[in-house]
Amino acid sequence: MKKQHIILLALALASATGVEAQEASRSGYFLDGYSFRHQLNPAFANDHNYISVPALGNTGLGLSSNVGVNTFLYKLPDGRLTTFMSPTVSGDEFLSKIHDNNSLSANVNLTILSAGFKAFGGFNTISLSARTDIGANIPRGLLEFMKLGQQGTSSTYSFSDLRLKASAMGEIALGHSHAVNDQIEVGAKAKILIGIGNVDARIDRMDVTLSDDVWEIKASGSMNAAAGKGLEIPTNKESGKEFDRPEAADEVDWDGIEYNKFSTTGNGLAFDLGAVYRNVIPGLTVSASVLDLGFTVWTNNIKALTPETLWKFDGFSNIALDSSKPGYDDNSLKHQTDAMWDDLKDAINFRRESTGGSRTNALAATLHLAAEYEMPFYNRLTGGFLFTHRFNGPFSWTEGRISANIKPARWFDCSVNFAQSSFGSSFGWMINFHPRGFNFFVGSDHQFFRITPQILPVGNANMNLNLGFNVTFG
Repeated sequence: MKKQHIILLALALASATGVEAQEASRSGYFLDGYSFRHQLNPAFANDHNYISVPALGNTGLGLSSNVGVNTFLYKLPDGRLTTFMSPTVSGDEFLSKIHDNNSLSANVNLTILSAGFKAFGGFNTISLSARTDIGANIPRGLLEFMKLGQQGTSSTYSFSDLRLKASAMGEIALGHSHAVNDQIEVGAKAKILIGIGNVDARIDRMDVTLSDDVWEIKASGSMNAAAGKGLEIPTNKESGKEFDRPEAADEVDWDGIEYNKFSTTGNGLAFDLGAVYRNVIPGLTVSASVLDLGFTVWTNNIKALTPETLWKFDGFSNIALDSSKPGYDDNSLKHQTDAMWDDLKDAINFRRESTGGSRTNALAATLHLAAEYEMPFYNRLTGGFLFTHRFNGPFSWTEGRISANIKPARWFDCSVNFAQSSFGSSFGWMINFHPRGFNFFVGSDHQFFRITPQILPVGNANMNLNLGFNVTFG
């Protein structure tokens, strides 16, 4: 087994564990009859009141990544597939496809109940929803290390932000949109967040040196987990496990992790702010919003750290080959390999530091800037541009989306759009029916055309679906 395989597998074992919000579909940003436009900009006021059908009013499923299946799998001449680790795949070919941060995020947003109504001099919204987000980030340096390994007599790799995170929370939101005059509308939304669970495991920095004489690793990382009082992450000592090193007593016993009682685990507060300015010049509307300005406080938090120690391996010594000779058990290749493996795990394994504490996280905020122009030759057709940026550390991304929006009848509108973003290019669409009595919409910001048998996009792993059914009146 190659050196980098051994170290990577140890890292995976040592760091194994057990937000970002998915908003409404951006393909519906310029559709007036879309009931949930207020999730994109709280200044948008619907032209109808609505009540969502419980659990069916607005459902969003999303997967986004700047890498995909074809980044890691390659076709051989005989048609079979191989991984990027195959010697038939050149280092230059693979490394040309990866980024400084290679991220994958999946999210689910479910509106349990929601209502919008005209009162208090404007349009008001109230909603109860749940959202779950999972993300992983692999830095370029780790993939270089895996693919290239030792080059020449010595190679050094340094990388940061190797990260796995997951969160689930409930949300109660109250919003109000108000017309300042015939041209300007402003809006705000307050969100009370209820923590359900959160895990954030990361290697903040790792330095790896491979040479003919010695292998060296120094890692620094942390893990925080909160899921109420029902989550138990015991140490080896608490589980009664046997260990031969005093420092192993406080290491996390991954096999002993249990979740035996549901309870909430903290809360938070966030705000959305937005504005719309119509007819800046005849036919032109501009708008802007910033979403999820806020924080969450996670309670009953369990914290673990990796020891900042330098691990060294300078080779095997005095390997015993004859099992009948004295000292074979202590000097056999298997014994020395196991000892190396244990030392490496000790260098990067998590040791529990505290339980029952609290920590505060900033939410991943989102900025929208938009412009829409009504075509002078057909006033039911508009062209729109929407700029979006998500502020979320290594999971940050930027997108520009151009759309054509047609509104041929009072009860129907649709959008087709094209986006270029940190995840590559994508085609989006939304169909929106809003006759008297109901609103039904379905759309996708990232439409895929080719999939694997596992229902994954062949290109970058970008796919999402947003749909809902609501009762309208007024």
